[in-house]
Amino acid sequence: MPLALYDTWSRTVRPFTPIHAGQVGMYCCGPTVYDHAHIGNLRTYVFEDILRRALMRNGYDVQHVVNITDVGHLTSDADEGEDKMEKSSRRTGQSAWAIARRYTEAFVADWRALRLLEPTVWCRATEHIAEQIAFIGELERAGYVYRTSDGLYFDTSKQDDYGYLARLDHAGLQPGKRVAIGSKKNVTDFALWKFSPVGVTRQMEWDSPWGRGFPGWHIECSAMSAKHLGIWFDIHCGGEDHIAVHHSNEIAQTQAAHGTRLANFWMHGHFLTLDADTKMSKSSGDFIRLQTLQTRKIDPVAYRYLCLTAHYRTKLHFSWASLDAAQTALNRLRHLYSGWPYGGLVDPGFAARFDAEVNEDLNLPRAVAVLWELVKSDLPPATLRATVDSFDTLLGLGLRDWRPIVSDIPENIRVLLSEREQARAERDWAKADSIRETLNAQGWRVEDSKEGQRLIGITPGPTEFGDE
Repeated sequence: MPLALYDTWSRTVRPFTPIHAGQVGMYCCGPTVYDHAHIGNLRTYVFEDILRRALMRNGYDVQHVVNITDVGHLTSDADEGEDKMEKSSRRTGQSAWAIARRYTEAFVADWRALRLLEPTVWCRATEHIAEQIAFIGELERAGYVYRTSDGLYFDTSKQDDYGYLARLDHAGLQPGKRVAIGSKKNVTDFALWKFSPVGVTRQMEWDSPWGRGFPGWHIECSAMSAKHLGIWFDIHCGGEDHIAVHHSNEIAQTQAAHGTRLANFWMHGHFLTLDADTKMSKSSGDFIRLQTLQTRKIDPVAYRYLCLTAHYRTKLHFSWASLDAAQTALNRLRHLYSGWPYGGLVDPGFAARFDAEVNEDLNLPRAVAVLWELVKSDLPPATLRATVDSFDTLLGLGLRDWRPIVSDIPENIRVLLSEREQARAERDWAKADSIRETLNAQGWRVEDSKEGQRLIGITPGPTEFGDE
């Protein structure tokens, strides 16, 4: 079944065809590094990682670009308030540059803990100031820019279809509803370049043809995606909260400068919710970090597994009980997988069913259901391992890399292990193999290496996700 994806622009699931045969350009809005990411933020990156893996599974070479917003993101959609980096600096007493470095490193650590594939390009806003200034110059020459006392703004009234991505109701937008209007011409206009306040020395500011200052938030993504992927690429991703403002403004800028809507597909992950169906957010202070899970002895990969149990276009309700169940399911899968032998071939029937679910707009809940149906089947263990291994190239659970911690080995198992080691030393391979089978029947697997025997416990336990 060919890959089909939901496009927010068209509001339809439609077949995916790359702009350039065999290649996909994918841009994902990354973090604003003024604080730690919370697990709601990270759910979006898990969705994008699955999307990239699905594209690769379909044979595409993916150019994956992720930005780091380390300047220009103000504390309100009205382009008012402090830059989030400067505000965090004032709050902590550290320099804005140190803040950016600290939280970028923390974000990358979270990224790797969740087994997300490394992007082809990490691009930082502060390293692309020249490109942003050049892009604003193009908009100015096209007649879309006007100047106020505090900066340069994009005139959205010059585009009849501004906000189409979000299906904005222009007539219904009033000052105070979405943004304050201030000295702007229109309520939806947005900042391209902000001037440094008179008498105030900012830590992050640059000279420009219009005066010393810093770029607005939206211009960075238009400029950086154009540099690394071109002015018309395949897929642009982000969270659903980006649709109405940030992504609508990216599209407006690129239409004005280059005549494209930037990306052929616009894809968005939905929120992670807490009690009372409220989204997790930093502004409320009510957010959970990945490190919080680890202090509760929860493997970060268990959170990744939890994300796979809900479709990316539906809200996922977080609870500690659901996370514990995901950890149990992951542990069972790991133990089963580690107990199966190598040497099998992928089962074509289960593989076809798995791929069909993945290719139907990344329906991971149904793909995971196929996985567990496979696990419970009576296929040969070597076939189970090979097929699950194939599925895991998309799921990203790292089953092949996982090793259990073995402790408190029963005395009778130690005796058998010692006897097998002696049999191997005496080159009595038949006896060694017989003991291996005995150990396996009792829930233990032996791996042989240059360092000697390695014992792995494979006794599975029950799971909410794996067993009915």
